[in-house]
Amino acid sequence: MNSLKKWINNLYEKTEKGKPLHFLRSSVEALDTFLFVPDKVTSKGAHIRDYADLKRTMTVVVIALIPAMVFGWYNTGYQHFLATGENFTTGQALWYGFLKFLPLLIVSYGVGGIIEVIFAQLRNEEVNEGYLVTGLLIPMIMPVDVPLWMLAIGVAFAVIFAKEVFGGTGMNVFNPALVARAFLFFAYPTWMSGSKVWISGLTDGKGIVDGFSGATILGQLGEGGHSAIVNGLGHPVSAMDMFLGLIPGSIGETSTLAILIGAAILLITGVGSWRVMLSVFAGGYLMALLFNIIGGNPLMEFPAWQHLLVGGFAFGAVFMATDPVTMAQTNKGKFIYGFLIGMFAILIRVLNPAYPEGMMLSILLMNMFAPLIDYTIVQNHIKKRMKRWSLNNQNN
Repeated sequence: MNSLKKWINNLYEKTEKGKPLHFLRSSVEALDTFLFVPDKVTSKGAHIRDYADLKRTMTVVVIALIPAMVFGWYNTGYQHFLATGENFTTGQALWYGFLKFLPLLIVSYGVGGIIEVIFAQLRNEEVNEGYLVTGLLIPMIMPVDVPLWMLAIGVAFAVIFAKEVFGGTGMNVFNPALVARAFLFFAYPTWMSGSKVWISGLTDGKGIVDGFSGATILGQLGEGGHSAIVNGLGHPVSAMDMFLGLIPGSIGETSTLAILIGAAILLITGVGSWRVMLSVFAGGYLMALLFNIIGGNPLMEFPAWQHLLVGGFAFGAVFMATDPVTMAQTNKGKFIYGFLIGMFAILIRVLNPAYPEGMMLSILLMNMFAPLIDYTIVQNHIKKRMKRWSLNNQNN
């Protein structure tokens, strides 16, 4: 480690102001802070005495994502071997899923990281750690067989137009990971929706059991009703299967159990907002319950609590809606913001069977309205204080 630190210090000397490689200073600082704890200290003025900087926060989120990611590896292999009719072990399913996920991760970090470095150099700023989480989230919310070139385009679009044009980490209005998925969904819909994209191998059909279906639970409900809730072989899917995540879907979004483990990590460490998480689930449940009362189609009649187990609802509530940059900042605003996300997600899901997954659009919509929610709450608070101040002066 000492030799590595000496090498980095040597790089610092070569990138000092006035030297030819000075334009690479921010990249050297990014490498240094990634490998070692920063040795900078505050010498004067007021400052916060806290260990929780951005890097540590991002690291906690990455750790919280690990349970959903690892289970996603297993489920990717499980669904593939189910479709091919092959016998398999847990290790084989995990390994298959890992090998399918790894190229997506490399492309996501590679393309996004290069763009981050380029913009940092152009602005003469340090490379920010914010993409550490975004780069992991993007492949976790994608279909497993999405072409790598397509993923690269989606990542580039999201990082440039959803993040860098706003000023970089901390300045963006929309969640970049969801922008990547939304861009690919509307640009290449055949690769982002339908019954073949969620299980590895179905797009080419090689070695797949005849009649096997890869439709998601929501897709089946939109087409057939309660009797259609089966796995690819036609066997009934239980609520426990939905909770554990043994159903088709994006790599990291299927297991509610794994996602809740991640939520516990975020809440225990104080990184995640319990107000947003709770209100998203509350809004989604109450809206689904209202549709249960009304009835009218299979999605309306689908049990309200099961709506929270399928699709990207739980993943969105825990890891997307709680993005500290794009969510509401006031405490009351977090409740309103989260509640409306859950409500609109179910509303879109139920009233538009052609697009049964509404979590992505719901979060992006509320990202846009989060500043307005905060502004309204702050202004109301100011008005109440002014009114109280006026009454106190009148009484005096």
